Amino acid sequence: MDIKITSSTRNDLLSRNELAFTASYNGATPSRMELGAKIAALQNAPVQNIILSPLRSRFGQRSVQGIARIYDSEEAMNAIENKYLIARKQPKVEAKEEVNNDS
Repeated sequence: MDIKITSSTRNDLLSRNELAFTASYNGATPSRMELGAKIAALQNAPVQNIILSPLRSRFGQRSVQGIARIYDSEEAMNAIENKYLIARKQPKVEAKEEVNNDS
């Protein structure tokens, strides 16, 4: 996967960097976690301080365009971002199947 940063802006008021990027890939579309980890590595930032929204891909193209917001601290991110965006970057928890014994 190759990521090209198309613009980078510092927002001091919200304590974050705002990046527009295009990710080119082969195979399956990368997950939010994979994209976040790659951007964190490129920007030397902690993965837990990155929010990816929105992400757009087009049918037939092997690329994703998106915006990454990299916060200076986790506290600043929690104070500003919506809870559902923070929950999106968490790994999916597989539901445990409960067996009902009616005997």
